[in-house]
Amino acid sequence: MATARQNSSSASSKAKKNKTLRIGFIGTGGIADLQLRLLAKRKDVVVTALSDVNQETLARRQSELPDTQCYSDYKAMLSREKLDAVSVCTPNILHMQATIDALRAGNHVLCEKPLSMTVAEARKMLAAAKSARKKLVIGFQYRYDPRTQYLRQAMEEGQFGNILYARVQAMRRRGIPNWGVFGRKELQGGGPLIDIGVHVLEMTHYTMGAPTPISASADMFTYLGNKPSGGIQSMWPNWDHETYTVEDLAVGRIRFDNGAVLHIESAFAAHVPDPSLMNFQLMGDKGGATWSPTVIFTDEAGHMVNKEPAWLADTAFDKVFARKMNGFVDHVLYNKPTIAPATDGLKVQAMLNALYASADKNGKEVAIKL
Repeated sequence: MATARQNSSSASSKAKKNKTLRIGFIGTGGIADLQLRLLAKRKDVVVTALSDVNQETLARRQSELPDTQCYSDYKAMLSREKLDAVSVCTPNILHMQATIDALRAGNHVLCEKPLSMTVAEARKMLAAAKSARKKLVIGFQYRYDPRTQYLRQAMEEGQFGNILYARVQAMRRRGIPNWGVFGRKELQGGGPLIDIGVHVLEMTHYTMGAPTPISASADMFTYLGNKPSGGIQSMWPNWDHETYTVEDLAVGRIRFDNGAVLHIESAFAAHVPDPSLMNFQLMGDKGGATWSPTVIFTDEAGHMVNKEPAWLADTAFDKVFARKMNGFVDHVLYNKPTIAPATDGLKVQAMLNALYASADKNGKEVAIKL
């Protein structure tokens, strides 16, 4: 006969297995589409409610998910629905308020990158999470990439020694988005640097061990996005050149408190060899590396050696993104650690803002205060 303690333990184990995360969305276009498809694969997640100011997008989601409640006002969703978590997938300008409102309503939050528009906003978001005693995670999917994890572990093992220099590249030859508000600085905070550059910047910074940035300088140029796409073949032709107020190309330099230096290049449209390039390179006093191809450069047995992993897990974008979504669910539902805390988003936000501030001052170096 089972004892009361055994029955209690069995019931507790069964309850743990039957946990369900009820999640709502603020913003359902673009990146939310992929999030929704990946969450649908988990039996312990229920997409409970969706909100979007775009009625056409909302109607499409309603047809795809007929059992999900839909709202044009996310505040109504937060007040009426019983949620455990919220994913914020809005334009950057709306990240802060949507995140704070979701946290205050008692929800854990996954906020897509970047964390906010400014460092001051990011601090308010972190303070709201602390006050609400809820988890706030930043959508940095590329640190879940097996290549990033391999190089991060190599750094932790000391294979690079002191990292002295990093080169970051997020470049498109002609890839100006022709949807959304990616060309409007007042809504996004910037162009390629804050949109695609942030991805490589954050995973490089993570691989370096997340040193504290102390200053930045940058120059930015606009020469194609503010003109019609014309007859040149592009990834996405016919962008809105009339509202385009962001940079086409950004180049910058960041200094860290440990003496390391990072150089970044990011572009929507640049006359470069590759149609699309995302990569970073590290140089340390004991070794260096490139992210793609994934190679470590070091010295062994009196010779210069290039080391490559014999096998890496699938690096396809949807697989990497799935690890991000699974990481968030497991962090919230099962209290597993996250590798993308919002505090990391604050440091990245500080670097982005300082680079833009420097460009506004004709490249003058700007101090970073965290």
